[in-house]
Amino acid sequence: ADGGDAELELSAVRHQPEGLEQLLARTKFTKKELQSLYRGFKNECPSGLVDEETFKLIYSQFFPQGDASTYAHFLFDAFDADRNGALCFQDFVVGLSVLLRGTVQQKLKWAFNLYDINKDGCITKEEMLQIMKSIYDMMGRCTHPTLRDSAPAEHVELFFQKMDRNGDGVVTFEEFLETCQKVSSAGGGFGLATILL
Repeated sequence: ADGGDAELELSAVRHQPEGLEQLLARTKFTKKELQSLYRGFKNECPSGLVDEETFKLIYSQFFPQGDASTYAHFLFDAFDADRNGALCFQDFVVGLSVLLRGTVQQKLKWAFNLYDINKDGCITKEEMLQIMKSIYDMMGRCTHPTLRDSAPAEHVELFFQKMDRNGDGVVTFEEFLETCQKVSSAGGGFGLATILL
């Protein structure tokens, strides 16, 4: 077991980000921005890889009033595009590029992927409830006014009333996209936060 651990550590230390030119092509960041992001990433994660536990610890610092661990798990999965259980710099920077500078459709696709826990192409009520509960846990009990225990389930019902356009009990990306775009074009801004929360 010790030999395996040492080998894992070595592979982590040797991990190098893909070429700068490739990242410039895959993201909407400038060369200077990528270099700055990489310095910050390496400073926080000298090995070049972030495992889920480290990600949870970092993310939880932003929500000291609640328990962010479950939501951080879902967020980690959304960033971990190659599904290998660790975030490398390119996983992080490609996801960040979509969230900060992507088109509305790209942002919605990323958000849909976050809510589609088992990655089967549709969101079920069970998946949505897991995410909603994790958001309420992250916000903590000190929210004013105090939230009822039934609030996450109520949010899921509202979500499905708006999103599940054909009433089949699941939300596809097409339904998700169509509803969000309708809210946005009706003057609701980006629309996603309005629909989800």
